Amino acid sequence: MPPLALYIHWPFCVSKCPYCDFNSHVREAVDQARWCDALLADMAHEAALTAGRQVGSIFFGGGTPSLMPPATVAALIAAADRHWGLAPDCEITLEANPSSVEAARFADIAAAGVNRVSLGLQALDDAALAFLGRAHSVAEGLAALDTAQAAFARVSFDLIYALPGQPIAAWEAELARALAFGTEHLSLYQLTIEPGTRFATLAAKGDLVIPDADAAADLFETTRSMTRAAGLPAYEVSNHARPGAESRHNLTYWRYADYAGIGPGAHGRRGGLATQRRRKPENWLAAVDRNGHGIEAEDALDPGTRATEALLMGLRLAEGVELTAIAGAVDERAVALLAKQGLLVRDGTHLRATDAGMPVLEAILREIALT
Repeated sequence: MPPLALYIHWPFCVSKCPYCDFNSHVREAVDQARWCDALLADMAHEAALTAGRQVGSIFFGGGTPSLMPPATVAALIAAADRHWGLAPDCEITLEANPSSVEAARFADIAAAGVNRVSLGLQALDDAALAFLGRAHSVAEGLAALDTAQAAFARVSFDLIYALPGQPIAAWEAELARALAFGTEHLSLYQLTIEPGTRFATLAAKGDLVIPDADAAADLFETTRSMTRAAGLPAYEVSNHARPGAESRHNLTYWRYADYAGIGPGAHGRRGGLATQRRRKPENWLAAVDRNGHGIEAEDALDPGTRATEALLMGLRLAEGVELTAIAGAVDERAVALLAKQGLLVRDGTHLRATDAGMPVLEAILREIALT
């Protein structure tokens, strides 16, 4: 049986970024001991339902998991090993903000067992960082990157592009600088306006305008060309890595394999069931105290729904999605038409988007998905 991926959600942040729609919350105080115990209990419940599976990857996401005490990180990794057993090459990733306070914890977090860090730099320009609501400066972010590269075997960092008024030349210069740092993996996201965020409010008033589709497509193609030339080709819409350095945890999602999700708002896929934990931290905590777990819903997924989910996730990958996984989920006539237009290709056992298709992937999925 393939290894299981384990996702652990830490919901707290120092502040809420205006573009962020993740399950993140600002609290004046956090009872660290209580939260550690609750996460351990939620994990134990999930482990009892997935006995016999080895864990191949762990991902601490958020929120800002670099705010977790390293002792809590160590306790959760040790518990996962007790419950499931960790694969010898288990990838253990933690998302981190590049503040000096959090960077000071990197050595202890590495000692706790984390072997890969994903650093939220987001921009290499102080004005852009201020626009994005980030608390760190470029200098602080680069110092944190140096610390991360010294502490962890594997390092990735995020950048956001397609900002209002951002010319291609400015993004080319920023990306060239990013590629020169020598990390094995980059996550490069176009700014999108997500419902319920402060940016969505500004956009509705006309006070925030992001690049139009044509400009965004030019930026996307520039990004893929530069990363490919640097030896970090895109293996997913927004993720770029040296061959062999792809995020194994995220590949579990995109290849639609099973994963366990614990902590507030965490989702999971377990043997044809979709699991979801309670989203609000206080509600999740109360549910764990009451029930021994934070599960809000467990829904059985019929074969058609699973095939559609496999399509939506798998077509994001450069390798595409296995045809056997999406049987009955696609409109074959639409696939044939888009293939003639050079946007899709059947490549052996997979259906994949071409380089021309990737910038319009969302439109392709709307055309070919039957449900």
